[in-house]
Amino acid sequence: MKIAFIALTGMALLGQTSGDLGYTDTPILPGLPYHVHDPARPHPKVVAPAAQPGGAPSDAIVLFDGASLAQWTAARLNLVNPVSTQQPAGWKVENGYFEVVPRSGDIATKEKFGDVQLHIEWAAPTEVRGTSQNRGNSGIFLQGRYEVQVLDSYQNPTYADGQAGAIYGQWPPLVNPARKPGEWQSFDIVFEAPRFDGGKPVTPAYLTVFLNGVLLHNRKEVAGPTVHRALAKYAPQPAEDSLMLQDHGTPVRYRNIWVRRVRGYDQPEK
Repeated sequence: MKIAFIALTGMALLGQTSGDLGYTDTPILPGLPYHVHDPARPHPKVVAPAAQPGGAPSDAIVLFDGASLAQWTAARLNLVNPVSTQQPAGWKVENGYFEVVPRSGDIATKEKFGDVQLHIEWAAPTEVRGTSQNRGNSGIFLQGRYEVQVLDSYQNPTYADGQAGAIYGQWPPLVNPARKPGEWQSFDIVFEAPRFDGGKPVTPAYLTVFLNGVLLHNRKEVAGPTVHRALAKYAPQPAEDSLMLQDHGTPVRYRNIWVRRVRGYDQPEK
């Protein structure tokens, strides 16, 4: 009898852990339709990481391949309603990077995005000209509205909410890990787009930003589209819009640009 009991107990345990695929006799997770360790819960999509740090993973959308600006158009930065002109982007491409042609205008991606993970590398001019906001200035505008500042911030005093990595005009970076002018730097950004209902904002935008691997903003709430010398305020906008790069009159360089659309949890693999 004792042997039979042990055998039955072993079979029950085997049924609960068969192949270590999960359990169905565990509690239901609050607010979810799944058990703890539920075998029916959707599995994450398999994504192959890049061979080298900073490279595009297998599910990324490569926005610059080092050869052409085919993914970009000329644009006019308008923080209420950014405009893509559908004309070719006028910036210079050479040696695996592209460079701002001063006073040629801004550029925008042809594809539009909502929530994204963005990797982008940039370098301020090696030759130092100007000071403060006139030195290596450009900008990365998520959805054409929300700016992460690009600036030569190496030994270059300026206002705190305008230096490299600032959520411009709103939040200074937590620290300043800027490299010397001419050296390549990298931003890794997670952007959560704002949500609107009937034209009214119900959830603000959030930004998480790393510069050169150092955290600058940790899911920081964004007050609204970027403005200069004024307070930000949300206005109705589409759920997705273009990524824009700013021509601020200095030949900043960019390379290795890719994005990943950020999905929610428990979404079936596509």
